[in-house]
Amino acid sequence: MSDDDTSNIPLAGTAGTDDAVAAVKAVSSQVYEFTGVPGKASQPGPGVKACPGRDPEKYFQVYHPWNFAPKSPADNDVAMKHLKEKLSTGDWVLKDEYRDNSPNKNLNLVADNDAKKMSVSVVAYSKDDVPSLGIQVVSGCYQVPEGQTIKHS
Repeated sequence: MSDDDTSNIPLAGTAGTDDAVAAVKAVSSQVYEFTGVPGKASQPGPGVKACPGRDPEKYFQVYHPWNFAPKSPADNDVAMKHLKEKLSTGDWVLKDEYRDNSPNKNLNLVADNDAKKMSVSVVAYSKDDVPSLGIQVVSGCYQVPEGQTIKHS
């Protein structure tokens, strides 16, 4: 989901900020389990931002960037293989797989879950000194319930 094209950002329904953040955390936890290897996730939690092209008083998106560092550097590619498989099952659809333009030609995966109105992008930093995966989960646009305000973070 790109920030500059609102037509690609689905409406995720009506929810308060706390419930929407909890939904994104649950998807991040699922992605963590999908790696299938022991490792450690970074701590920063989800953030809330305005939904591009929509009334910022009524609509918001939740984003959760985090990093996964496998216990064994060799497991970075194994985790990516597992993610590629798992992000093609259930409600997940693998939308894109490509190598970026960086000197390391990092492998990137992009998958959508239409049922949950979530998208995940993963970058494998396998050639870094400390191999890791850069992961970002992004929700569709939520509408805040009548009478509530959006808690931005």
